[in-house]
Amino acid sequence: MSNLVITLAVGLKWSSVEFFLKSLRLYFNGEVFFLISKNDNELKKPLEYYKCKYKEISINKHDSQLKRYSFFYEHILEREKFSKILFCDSRDIYFQSNPFNYNYKASINFFLEDQIFEKCEYNSDWVKRTFGENTYQFLSNKTISCGGTVLATYESMKIYLSLMESLIRKYKYKKRLKYFLTFRRDKKGRGSDQIHSNYLIYKNIIKDYYLYNNYDGPFATVYHLKNIKFNDSNQLINEKNEPYSLVHQYDKKWNLFSERVNSLKKKLGIIF
Repeated sequence: MSNLVITLAVGLKWSSVEFFLKSLRLYFNGEVFFLISKNDNELKKPLEYYKCKYKEISINKHDSQLKRYSFFYEHILEREKFSKILFCDSRDIYFQSNPFNYNYKASINFFLEDQIFEKCEYNSDWVKRTFGENTYQFLSNKTISCGGTVLATYESMKIYLSLMESLIRKYKYKKRLKYFLTFRRDKKGRGSDQIHSNYLIYKNIIKDYYLYNNYDGPFATVYHLKNIKFNDSNQLINEKNEPYSLVHQYDKKWNLFSERVNSLKKKLGIIF
């Protein structure tokens, strides 16, 4: 059976997705499925050119992160089975090899950041306003698992998407009172599905999972990555001196990545 990449690009321009897709296509010629908005006309021709499938949905881009699970679940159910599925973001990811060419240890695999909850103000706020103080205390000393990269078997991904959709419906981010009373969007944030994912993991609701460390695993989440080093080919490498397959949130350390990324983009024919 073939593998599948599923990703969200609602409200994005081609320039925001180009590096993700061109770097992926260097190593992976299997199926890639995008969720896009009906108004994202700029994306359609390039996605078709790179032999991607997409579904147009009517949804506000600010809500798409939390609502993508039901759309992805519906897509997977109506299609043939796949061997493995990579669920990931698109705007801030690029690839250094085929993400499926790794001996993953479990039926669903998560990738840790280099920080615990209590030392990250964003994740702490998301937990408190979504699940409350008790859950925050439970998670406070746990290492954050990145919600933007999950790799699983077909059956495990179906279960994960279903559990996430159900949990997101049940536990919603509580806006600050002044925004709640006026039905305005809270400019401080809308919460994050990452919190629901961590809840599933650390409450042991999801089964047969494995957590890969950020410093020696196959995927890098850069925001909290403590040791950033590159090889002579401008590839980000882990503590084993092995190139990461996937690099996420590189824009958060742009001062360290700009020269390397621009060099890679130049080789891919990306104008920047």
